[in-house]
Amino acid sequence: MMETALNFEKVWQLFQETDRKFQDTDRKFQDTDRKFQETDRKFQDTDRKFQETDRKFQDTDRKFQETDRILRETDKKMKALQDLFEGQWGKLMESLVEGDLVHLLGKRGIQVQDTSTRRKGCRNGENYEFDIIAHDGEEIVIVEVKTTLRVGLVDKFIERLHRARHYLPEYSTHKVLGAVAYLRAEQASDQYAQNQGLFVIRATGDSAAIVNPVGFQPRQFG
Repeated sequence: MMETALNFEKVWQLFQETDRKFQDTDRKFQDTDRKFQETDRKFQDTDRKFQETDRKFQDTDRKFQETDRILRETDKKMKALQDLFEGQWGKLMESLVEGDLVHLLGKRGIQVQDTSTRRKGCRNGENYEFDIIAHDGEEIVIVEVKTTLRVGLVDKFIERLHRARHYLPEYSTHKVLGAVAYLRAEQASDQYAQNQGLFVIRATGDSAAIVNPVGFQPRQFG
C-alpha cells in the first residue's frame, strides 16, 4: 500500500512537471508568436514606408515632368517672340536701307532707277527670296538685310546671288552685284562680306552707310 502511494506521488510529480514544461513551452510559443507578430508589424510598417517613398518619387517625377513642360512651353513662346521681334525689326531695317539706297549707291557710281522689295517666288522647283533689288538699267544690286550678320549667312546669300539670273530671267543680261545690310555683325562677318566682294551697309540710328573703303570694286555674280 505504501509502495502504491509512493508510485502515485511520483506519477503526480511527473505529471505536474510535464504540465509545467507544457506551460513553459506554451509561454515560449506565445512569446515567439508575439515576436513574429511584432516582426510582421515591422515589415508592414517598412512596406508602408517604401510605398510612401515610392509615392513621393512618383510625385517628384510628375513635378519634374510638369516643370520640363513649362520650360519647353516658355522656350517656344520666347522663340516666337524673338521671331516676331526680328521679323518686325527686319522690316523696319529694310525700309530704312531702301530709303537710303539710291543715295548710297549713287555715291558709288551706280545710278539706281528704281528699287523693289521682298521679291520671292519659285522657279523650276527652287524657292527664292531677295530682300531688296536696286536697278540701274545695266546692272542690279541685290541687298540682303539682317538684324545680326554672320559668316554663314553671307555664304548662303552668295550662293543665291550666283543663281539670281536663273531666278530672275528678266535680268539675264544684267550684271549682278550684291550687298549686305546689318545692324550688328558677329564673327567679323562685315569684313568677311567685303572680302567676298559685297557692298557692306551698316544701319545706324535712323540712317544707313556703306562702310566699304573708297575705291572698293564690287564683285560680279552669276
